[in-house]
Amino acid sequence: MTAASFRDSPPDKPCVTEYDEAHLSDYLRLLDAAAEGADWRETVSVIFGIDPTTEPDRAQIVHNSHFARAQWMTEIGYAYLLGPRLN
Repeated sequence: MTAASFRDSPPDKPCVTEYDEAHLSDYLRLLDAAAEGADWRETVSVIFGIDPTTEPDRAQIVHNSHFARAQWMTEIGYAYLLGPRLN
């Protein structure tokens, strides 16, 4: 995935989506950055390529919404990844 291939907010669905699966590494990076105490502005710049000084509102929305989805993945979403696939 490239920085251009993410949405400002991930889908808010009660199950894991294709978007979530495509962004698992971004979610992990967000969780790691938070665990290390990284500033969210640096995190959003590194992971999503958004400059929080020029786009502060968007940067915060992107960071907060993706971080919330990353947390959801650790609490609920992971179970969908472990279960049987419906293809």
